[in-house]
Amino acid sequence: MIEEAKVVGVNLPISLKESVEVCNFIRNRNVKKVKGLLNNVLKKKVAIPYKRFNQDTPHRRGNIASGRYPVKAVGYFLELLNSLEANAENKGLNVEKLVLSFAVANKGERTWHYGRQKRRRTKRTHLELRAIEKEIKEKTKDKKK
Repeated sequence: MIEEAKVVGVNLPISLKESVEVCNFIRNRNVKKVKGLLNNVLKKKVAIPYKRFNQDTPHRRGNIASGRYPVKAVGYFLELLNSLEANAENKGLNVEKLVLSFAVANKGERTWHYGRQKRRRTKRTHLELRAIEKEIKEKTKDKKK
């Protein structure tokens, strides 16, 4: 049986579409590297590539076509990643070797947000992240002589 750490965020006040793109960006990556990447997104140095919900989305620098900086969603993802690391450490897993094996965003409750004349529905999202302990392969540059 594979030991894994899991964290769930329920009814978070973030956009589902942004969360789906962030999940696709961080899935199957090392947790430490993901935290660094997401901190760079907060500083607006790295853009999250938008591959699915990218209509009228401008292009960004780098090897991506269209992308954005979903600051609010990334803040909640960083909180969940910190909790995920704490859960893994509590289970006795090596935090340095954690790889996000599962990252998914689902629709949450659509509660009413009252206004003066018309009311609107709020955006809510459920997030689930799971990490397993996996050996990380280092990229080496061995030149044949």
